[in-house]
Amino acid sequence: MTDALLELGPTGRTMPDLPTPEPLHEHGPARVIAMCNQKGGVGKTTTTISLGAALAEYGRKVLLVDFDPQGSLSVGLGRNPNAVELSVYDVLMDRDVEIGDVICKTNVDGMDMLPSNIDLSAAEVQLVGEVAREQALTRALRPAVADYDVILIDCQPSLGLLTINALTAADGVLIPLECEYFALRGVALLTETIQKVTERLNPRLRVEGLLGTMFDGRTLHGREVLRTLVDGWGDAVFHTVIRRTVKFSDSTVAGEPITSYAPGSGGADAYRQLAREVLARCHVG
Repeated sequence: MTDALLELGPTGRTMPDLPTPEPLHEHGPARVIAMCNQKGGVGKTTTTISLGAALAEYGRKVLLVDFDPQGSLSVGLGRNPNAVELSVYDVLMDRDVEIGDVICKTNVDGMDMLPSNIDLSAAEVQLVGEVAREQALTRALRPAVADYDVILIDCQPSLGLLTINALTAADGVLIPLECEYFALRGVALLTETIQKVTERLNPRLRVEGLLGTMFDGRTLHGREVLRTLVDGWGDAVFHTVIRRTVKFSDSTVAGEPITSYAPGSGGADAYRQLAREVLARCHVG
C-alpha cells in the first residue's frame, strides 16, 4: 500500500490509494475467508461472487464455496442447484467423493466453484453424530488449499453447525453488513460466536473486516449507521462501501458477476477496490 491518500470516503476516513496488484506466477496456498452474517439479505452472496471475480481479474486463483442449502451462489453464477449431480454435501458426507470431482468452472477465468443444493440441509443433522463434526469442511477443503490463492465460503444466514464448520475451516471472516439499524444489532452475537470458535476450535481465526453494503448516501439513516459502525469498530471496517444499485439484481438474473455483466459500473469498481483492500490487509496472495 502506498502512502498517497485520496479524498474522504463514505466512512468518513481518508481513502487509501491502493495500487493495482501484480499478477502471481505461482498459486497457493489459499487463504480461506468465510463470508458470515446470521442475518439474511445483507449481500453475502453478492459479495462472495463479486469479490471473487475481482480477485480473479487481478490474477488470483479463486475458489467459491456455496455453503448454503439454498444454493444462492450457484444460482448467481448461472447454475441450477437442482441439476447438480455432486455438491459440497457429497464432499462432506461421502469420503469416496473427492473435492476435485465436484469443483466446476465458472464463466470467469481463474474462478472455480463448489456448488450446493438442498441436500446440504441434511448435513447439519447428519454431522451431529460425527466425531470432530466441526472439522468436516476443513477436511473437505484441505486437498484444494494448495491449488488456490483464496477460497471464499458463502455461509448460510444462521449460526448453526454449518456456519461453525465454515468458521473452523477459515483463516478469516469477512462480515457484510447492510447499512441499516437492525443489521447492527446482530453483530455482537456474531462476534461472540467468532470469539468462541477462536478459543475452542480455530485459534488462527480473525475478523478480516466489516463491509458496509446496500449503502444509500442520500439518506441520513444510512450515513448514521455507517458512522456508528466506524465508531464501534474503527479500522476493522473496510474503507470500501458497497452502494445500492439495481445492477446487482440484474447481474444475478444474468448469472454472472457484476464485474463482467456491467464492468464499467460503480458496483464493479467498488468490488475491485474491495479486492485491492483485501489483498493489502488480509495477506491474500
